[in-house]
Amino acid sequence: MPRGGWIALALFALVAWVGIPVAHLALPESHPLHVSAYTVSLLGKILCYMVVAVAMDLIWGYAGILSLGHGLFFALGGYAFGMYLMRQIGRDGSYGADLPDFMVFLDWKELPWYWAGSDSFAWALFLAVAAPGLIAFVFGYFAFRSRIKGVYFSIITQALTYAAMLLFFRNETGFGGNNGFTDFKRILGHSITSPEMRTLLFALSALLLIASLVLGRYLVTSRFGRVLAAIRDAESRVMFIGYNPLHYKLFMWTLSAMLCGLAGALYVPQVGIINPSEMSPANSIEIAVWVAVGGRGTLVGAVLGAGIVNLLKSWATVSFPEYWPFFLGFLFIAVTLYLPDGVVGLWRKLRAGRKAAPAAEQPLRTPPPGSTTDTLPEGATAPQHAAAATKGAAA
Repeated sequence: MPRGGWIALALFALVAWVGIPVAHLALPESHPLHVSAYTVSLLGKILCYMVVAVAMDLIWGYAGILSLGHGLFFALGGYAFGMYLMRQIGRDGSYGADLPDFMVFLDWKELPWYWAGSDSFAWALFLAVAAPGLIAFVFGYFAFRSRIKGVYFSIITQALTYAAMLLFFRNETGFGGNNGFTDFKRILGHSITSPEMRTLLFALSALLLIASLVLGRYLVTSRFGRVLAAIRDAESRVMFIGYNPLHYKLFMWTLSAMLCGLAGALYVPQVGIINPSEMSPANSIEIAVWVAVGGRGTLVGAVLGAGIVNLLKSWATVSFPEYWPFFLGFLFIAVTLYLPDGVVGLWRKLRAGRKAAPAAEQPLRTPPPGSTTDTLPEGATAPQHAAAATKGAAA
């Protein structure tokens, strides 16, 4: 990673692990620099979205695989950790029973077999990574082995997400039906709504984002990343020289799903609810919009895109919620037509333009005596000199 990248990560870590915790915990609410509980939770949620955007950029920007099903992996991680949070409620629920409230309401007598071990924190974290990773691996193996790609792959991933959403909406599946999981009380015996726990979850979200960026940067700049980019640009040629694209694409696809699962596990306790709507195809499309707005194939662009779109969403859904879907669609169309490389691409073009302008006007040095090149008149610029040289060569 360039030196500037490490400096940016260090400054971000300083703000996330020192600045915001101090502003939230140490400063009184009357202080102008105090950060409210709502702001900490909102920023923590956006950090989780940024991790999902980085995961999406790894598979779309560097492998050329547009997934419209990453919302499923994100929700699976949230449900896996939500099962642990529901077990931690204990007898503090509305019915005072050992079973979660929705199971008591549906007259369930015991936990389903797949809830076994859900009262273990370590098992919940493992399940949050393993469940989306296993599903992604099995699905990706058959899809990539059949060489399904392009729009066909995108449609299949969207169909998979939609089918999972319909499944989780059913009460008999044992995941809360329409309402999902909510009313969480504690994590590892500590109140989930305490300022200290809220700050810890925010700091862990920042840590996951930093780790995702560092890991992603390492992968895309390594030999593995170069082969993956070659598969994206010319898969048939890569196969011709002896590489098997299946292994490369499957690894990145599975890793991307696992990162989404971890983000979902951190998202649920900060938001306080998880339900099947997180698996809606619209959510997966919105993830692609984040990466497109920021600039795919850049990693930092995915982070910027997720931050920009979600901050706009937080403001717009309060000011004019009925118009937000139209605004999001307009944003995606505008970026596709006028900013194909996203915000990062626009910034790079502006920097390149600023550097090129002074260079074009910089006078060339007078050639040494005896040189065949015509002496440059005083005040003549490089383009003028090039035109004079071309004229002389023609003569």
